[in-house]
Amino acid sequence: MALGLVVLALLLGAFSGVPGLFLAKRTPGGQKVAATAMGLAAILGLAGCALALGGDVSGQRWFSWPPTGQSVVALDALSAFFLVPVFLVGGLGSVYGLGYWAQTQHQDNGHKLGLFWGWMVAGMALLVISKNAWGFLLGWEIMALSAFFLVATEDKKAESRRAAFVYLVATHVGTLTLFGFFSVWNWTTGSYDLVAVSAGVGLGTLNVLFFLALVGFGLKAGVMPLHFWLPGAHANAPTHVSAMLSGVVLKMGVYGLVRVLFLLPDPPSSWGFLLLALGAVSAVLGVVFALAQHDLKRLLAYHSVENIGIIFMGLGLGLVGRSSHDPVLEVLGLAGCLLHVWNHSLFKTLLFFGAGSVIHGAHTRQIDRLGGLGKTMPFTALMFFVGAVAIVGLPPLNGFLSEFLLYLGFFGAVTRGGYPAVAALAAPLLAVVGALALACFVKVQGAVFLGPPRTEAARRSHEAPASMKLPMGVLAACCLVIGLGPVFVGPVLDAAMAPSLTRALPLVSVSPLESLTLWALVTLVVVLFLGLLMLHRRRRVVTWDGGYARPTARMQYSASSFAQSIVRLFAWVLKPEESGPPVRGTFPQTARWASHVNEVVLDRVLVPGARRLERLASWFRRFQQGLTQNYVAYILITLLGLLGFLVPYGDIVALWTAR
Repeated sequence: MALGLVVLALLLGAFSGVPGLFLAKRTPGGQKVAATAMGLAAILGLAGCALALGGDVSGQRWFSWPPTGQSVVALDALSAFFLVPVFLVGGLGSVYGLGYWAQTQHQDNGHKLGLFWGWMVAGMALLVISKNAWGFLLGWEIMALSAFFLVATEDKKAESRRAAFVYLVATHVGTLTLFGFFSVWNWTTGSYDLVAVSAGVGLGTLNVLFFLALVGFGLKAGVMPLHFWLPGAHANAPTHVSAMLSGVVLKMGVYGLVRVLFLLPDPPSSWGFLLLALGAVSAVLGVVFALAQHDLKRLLAYHSVENIGIIFMGLGLGLVGRSSHDPVLEVLGLAGCLLHVWNHSLFKTLLFFGAGSVIHGAHTRQIDRLGGLGKTMPFTALMFFVGAVAIVGLPPLNGFLSEFLLYLGFFGAVTRGGYPAVAALAAPLLAVVGALALACFVKVQGAVFLGPPRTEAARRSHEAPASMKLPMGVLAACCLVIGLGPVFVGPVLDAAMAPSLTRALPLVSVSPLESLTLWALVTLVVVLFLGLLMLHRRRRVVTWDGGYARPTARMQYSASSFAQSIVRLFAWVLKPEESGPPVRGTFPQTARWASHVNEVVLDRVLVPGARRLERLASWFRRFQQGLTQNYVAYILITLLGLLGFLVPYGDIVALWTAR
């Protein structure tokens, strides 16, 4: 029953955008049909996931696929866990697009967006339920190509085309790596089925499989330094597409790693420590680069890199527990990893939806050109605030719970696993990430929604329509429900972890979920009381009322000035580029100052390296001069060289020696 509902939802999503191709582009009919179909697909898919997480995982199907004759699709609890954000964000994003990317206002690309949105949802659903490499790769490629066309929705803009091209190159490097991974998998196991590998496989082969999986799935997940495609793609895609990319598509890389790594026998502890190190670097540098951004969507994109780092830290801790045969560390690490997958899908989608509402109302995503939107867009300001509290890990919202599980695991590594370095490094780094994330979102919330408006566009901003408000409200409610009900989340995580754990251990037995539920409720009551008290005592005064008769927006802190001290602290890695004349004299002339931080991998390594390679290879152009006789000579030389391989040199030498 559960699998049937998911397959039906997959098919309905795949065909949701097809009617729009045959309806008039000037009317919203095709988009409404697509949104209705995706909404129905989301309901069916979530119902199937609920049944699977509740224990209905007995059914399986197969479909014909030429290389193997059949490819099995099945639904276990781990697949259902990752399908929840696929269908939830897929359905809510389609509704959100009715207001944000209305077909009547985007006649040239609205129907294309609806088509590839449905295909991307279907591709992710297919790869998650596939238990064979061929079905997995088919779903993976459908997802990858659909995401490429969605990133390139505004293909008339050079920036969008560049971001889509970088994404296409990155995703196909990852796909080619996965082809290598599954080839080695087949050579090792004798099958393309995703089943547990026998214990007799050598460590060298296991290391090859681990490395290929890390590169192939890590590119999709966007962990540093494999994240280089992510900021540009998230910043230039339509905002609800950015939400899908960040909240869901990145998690397909995490799903692939969780699925295959826990099928490998006896992982060495070095795997877990490597994932922990990559996660820590990604988390710290992701939030540092986010602090330096002036573009609201690009800032949120770097926070995706940060949160993927947190997820990798949990996965690394789980592998450390598995290699040391400690079920407590394994459960806490994997539970923190999986719960943060859900949490990030919820609050990051909410934040992107809030950013889209800002762009829809103020027509800019430059943070320093906003301000005062809390007065004209109060609902958006509240929803963005909820997402900000969740992403920095403050109670009583959901981000706190997954990070709390990781803290328990890191400190438990000292007392149970004998790995003091894990807690000595990982726990403080996670705390630093939380502090920097808090500073970043204080900057964003203050610069975008508080103070007076800095520009006329911000002054004329307007609230989002109901079709955009509803998805934000649903996501905010989900963040609150998970944060208030940790004890109810435990059984879901137990079911999702069951296919991967070496020994079943209930999460409630190793973490205080019941007391956390009580404290979350107390915290909510205190916060609501203090909030109502502040509203009752508030006074209306002029912002920056410090003796100025007529204060202006230029007198308030900008986002850049707020983050300047932290940016300078990390200047050794950010390397900010500042432009502007020095201020001289008592009454200096009006000047313009700007700062920019390049992407650390793409702009500083890959692009300069490609240009250097192009210069080194430029000498080869002398052979391409457009002269037919030269090309004929090349062919003749090549032919003579190939014929030379056919000459029996051994016989000639033997005859010459015989003489």
